[in-house]
Amino acid sequence: MAQQNVASQDTLDRLSVAFESGTLADVRRMLSGLSPADVAHLLESSPPKFRNFIWQLVEVDQEGEVLGELSDDLQAHFLGRMDAAEVAALTEGLEDDDVADILQQLPDRVTFEVLNSMDQQDRARIEQVMFYPDDVAGGLMNTDTITIRPRLSLDVVLRYLRRHDEIPAMTDHLIVVNSADQCIGLLPLRKLLVSDPSATVREMMITDVEPIPVEMPDTEVARLFERNDWVSAPVVDDHGKLLGRITIDDVVDVIREDADHSFMSMAGLDEDEDTFAPVAKAAPRRAIWLGINLVTAFIAASVINLFQDTIEKVVALAVLMPIVASMGGIAGTQTLTVLVRGIAMGQVGRNNQVWLINREVLIGLVNGLLWAAVVAIAASLWFDDWTIGLIIAAAMVINLITAALAGSVLPLTLTRLNIDPALAGGVVLTTVTDVVGFVSFLGLATLFYA
Repeated sequence: MAQQNVASQDTLDRLSVAFESGTLADVRRMLSGLSPADVAHLLESSPPKFRNFIWQLVEVDQEGEVLGELSDDLQAHFLGRMDAAEVAALTEGLEDDDVADILQQLPDRVTFEVLNSMDQQDRARIEQVMFYPDDVAGGLMNTDTITIRPRLSLDVVLRYLRRHDEIPAMTDHLIVVNSADQCIGLLPLRKLLVSDPSATVREMMITDVEPIPVEMPDTEVARLFERNDWVSAPVVDDHGKLLGRITIDDVVDVIREDADHSFMSMAGLDEDEDTFAPVAKAAPRRAIWLGINLVTAFIAASVINLFQDTIEKVVALAVLMPIVASMGGIAGTQTLTVLVRGIAMGQVGRNNQVWLINREVLIGLVNGLLWAAVVAIAASLWFDDWTIGLIIAAAMVINLITAALAGSVLPLTLTRLNIDPALAGGVVLTTVTDVVGFVSFLGLATLFYA
């Protein structure tokens, strides 16, 4: 991966030099030797002034595939400059789910015009995929499948396949359906190619693989693919009727997007945040989250203000306050991260939630006692006051236990409320650990020094 990134950056550097020197032929030649995914990576890695230039030099027959590899923001940027005829042309040959993703970036009027420009069969396929949200199996599937009946012999199936110019990409099995188009099994190609041609599909097909319900969340689809090492899987409606199939390349996109979402949400950013977005676009997005954090900071500051008289008497308290809050924040973030990851992977359920909460609280207690002793000794020697050492030790134990409890309970509670714990958990947790840390430390100091 590192070598690929270095190569991409080297290509981008050479493109930049060619662009500055005005040698368009060199730029076009370099782009023609790249795959659509590599061209998309170059677009994502380029400052705005290069993006439009690179896009203009992309081969027309590559535009659709390149567009399908881009983030939603960049897709919308380039699609906004096209009319319906241009969009219809670049979607030719793309998989149904990729076409649906592209059309969903367009205004309804343009989408309607593009769909009307398609033939009836293509339009029906795309509309079927667009009917479902992006985050369920129906939004991931494509309708390009090869189906067979169970009564056929393998010899007939092989002759049927030879009539195709090519079979769909990522085809590792044929889907067996009955007369009502219900999925009843799978015939792996690895068995089809080596088995007795006179055998029937019914004799050789696999029936112990459950099709994916069309409304299944995409995260659960990704877990099934990971757990079973699938390359593709059929998608069915509530009556078992085959609607399409999901392939591993789309599942990889789901896994990557979920990882991006969890990572970026911790900072209040969207997973499609553009690294090279203009200041005018990026600043407002970040300003919203900074405003939310400012509110929580005022809450913590108001707590400190309640103990103003105590702080004025013992200046050392102002020096040591950040230690208690910081240790609680780190401990809580560790617990929150573990729980959010467990929830995302489907490992946390009602049967193990209490055990996890108890474990995290115990970890908070152990670490609280350990580091409270260290800080107590350091603070006592620093300020030559054993009382302040005991105060900060007690406050640290209280805050680390609270941090562990909040870090484990918050994501579980937010999930039940259908709120993304990766997005909201960090802000709430920071507020809790700051407030509890300041109240416990300054409150105990007030009792001892009043």
